[in-house]
Amino acid sequence: MAAFSDFFQHLYLIVTPTNFALLMGTVLLGIIFGALPGLTATLGIALLTTVTFSLDLPIESAMVALMGVYVGAIYGGSHPAILLNIPGTAAGAATALEGHRLCQNGRGGETIATATVMSFIGTIFGVLAMLLLIPLLTKLALQFQSTETFLLALFGVLICGSLTAPDTVVKGWVAGLFGMLLATVGMDPIHGFQRFTFDLPALADGIKPIPVILGAFAIPQIIRAMQKPKAPDAPALKLGSLMPKLSNLKRHLKVTIRSGLIGVGVGSIPGVGEDIAAWLSYDTAKRTSKHPDEYKEGSLEGVVAAETANNACIGGALIPLLTLGVPGSPPAMMLLSAIMLYHIVPGPRLPEQHPEFIPQMCAILTWAAAAMLACGSLVSRISVHVLRVPPPILMGFVAMFTVIGSYAFDFSLFNVWLMLGLGLIAWAMEETGYPVAPLVIGIILGPMAEENLRRALIDHGGSILPFFTRPIAIVFVILILVSIFFKRRSPNTATSETTSS
Repeated sequence: MAAFSDFFQHLYLIVTPTNFALLMGTVLLGIIFGALPGLTATLGIALLTTVTFSLDLPIESAMVALMGVYVGAIYGGSHPAILLNIPGTAAGAATALEGHRLCQNGRGGETIATATVMSFIGTIFGVLAMLLLIPLLTKLALQFQSTETFLLALFGVLICGSLTAPDTVVKGWVAGLFGMLLATVGMDPIHGFQRFTFDLPALADGIKPIPVILGAFAIPQIIRAMQKPKAPDAPALKLGSLMPKLSNLKRHLKVTIRSGLIGVGVGSIPGVGEDIAAWLSYDTAKRTSKHPDEYKEGSLEGVVAAETANNACIGGALIPLLTLGVPGSPPAMMLLSAIMLYHIVPGPRLPEQHPEFIPQMCAILTWAAAAMLACGSLVSRISVHVLRVPPPILMGFVAMFTVIGSYAFDFSLFNVWLMLGLGLIAWAMEETGYPVAPLVIGIILGPMAEENLRRALIDHGGSILPFFTRPIAIVFVILILVSIFFKRRSPNTATSETTSS
């Protein structure tokens, strides 16, 4: 109950004129980032992090801005998915299957309104999960020592590779381990000497996450946009009523609850993300539907499932981030870097060191959901026109802000070259079937994994027995083995099968 009382207190304290204006503006910005193909929530948070840090905003205002962009961007992908059958984000791809069919049948306004309400409900579902689960997981995390922390970081990288690889899981593991290898560049965490710096002073502090994330997620999108021919202008669409039907919301209540649980569960898995939550929820809804024939002409049930899950995933992704210091999705990776810039270290000691931070984040996420509900309802009619911005113009601005964001992080031109170099590596990886998300999470979790592995070996005289004898460590060893030997289908294959059916 203490968590809820602190939450309601911060729910009141967070609403200042400055924070309110900042929240509305950043949610609108997030919707634009989500709606325009090629822009993502991760990129939006990365770019805004450099702005908030450069302006020296207080941590509360910075989190208001970043969470506003996060929530807005995850929701914003539904607009082009429904109106143009062009998902603005990977999380909106599942929505496009049913949403655009409904739009073609003259129910575009109703579908967008339903997606808006379901995104709000899904985000609130994630907030409730945070309030209920974070205190329990924090108590469990206090039992972690170096052994468990290393295994947690290794599990996060491996499971991210397993679930995001487009064809074979080995490529996901290779990408994650390559990220952990890059994380060894810089100062040794135990003995304090420089490693793999090639006598470059800029590498003494290691490879910084912000240029990595900007390059990994922006440069491949820019290159692909330059390779695509100009798309023809889309025909004008009639949206119709922009009000959701209460009867439909009641009809899909069971789907809403199940999708919220799926979103929170998938979000809690390190590095997976909102797109997998949306696809898993959509696939479950379609397989268990009492009205399967509706999916041939466009099913509102599929939209409800996808939009509830991908927004519930936001709260789910924050649970391991705040309790264990392990991000649950690619946008949460960037959020972790932003939080640490303010000298706040997420993990089991966070409630002791900064007791106000977790309820504050829950309150901010709640207000971001409310702002998304209001802004989404207002911009629905004009989004169909904004979505026709030519990609070359759009990506020109993305390239400019990516360079500015990399340089502004610590006013170093080296970060720009680092961003460009790793961006080209990320593009080459994606072209050959290697996912980028494990690379990024490997760079973020690599220092934690290395330091705790070496401390565990030092504490136990070089013995590896504690990795197989401590109860929590045994659980993680089993999870790692399951992630290695568990075989899954390619997401691309699953998607094509779902589409063809």
